[in-house]
Amino acid sequence: MLNRVVLIGRLTQDPELRYTNSGTPVASFTLAVDRVRTSQSGERETDFIPIVVWQKQAELCSQYLHKGRLAAVDGRLQIRTYENRDGQRVRVAEVVAENVRFLDRSDGSAAAAGGPAAAGGAGPARSSRAEPEPAARYDDDPFADDGQMIDIADDDLPF
Repeated sequence: MLNRVVLIGRLTQDPELRYTNSGTPVASFTLAVDRVRTSQSGERETDFIPIVVWQKQAELCSQYLHKGRLAAVDGRLQIRTYENRDGQRVRVAEVVAENVRFLDRSDGSAAAAGGPAAAGGAGPARSSRAEPEPAARYDDDPFADDGQMIDIADDDLPF
């Protein structure tokens, strides 16, 4: 069986960070994800999907993600039920994130995906500068084709 959800979208509000009674951090936010196809009127429809993030990733999301930021979420779909104050049974569908990647920069304070702002992973820290730095530069790609031959033996290939 398989329960896997991968989403890319923008946050509709800042993440809400809370702590359980045992001190475990949990953050929640809503991700706006555009549908691939347009409606009959020609407009693109958007789904607003609730996301729940636990532990250290929750704290990182709360610190680095803000309303409007682009993020990728990899996780599982969870359907839970609870009783509200009126005694009615409510069903909630949400994505429990296992990995959150920050796909853009906000005001230069956080690095792009793969940097320290990538929840769940620690990358190289980048210093913030007064002038904005382009999101991606040719020099930043270690696998960019620089026109030179790569000397690799067939024995070194994993396949």
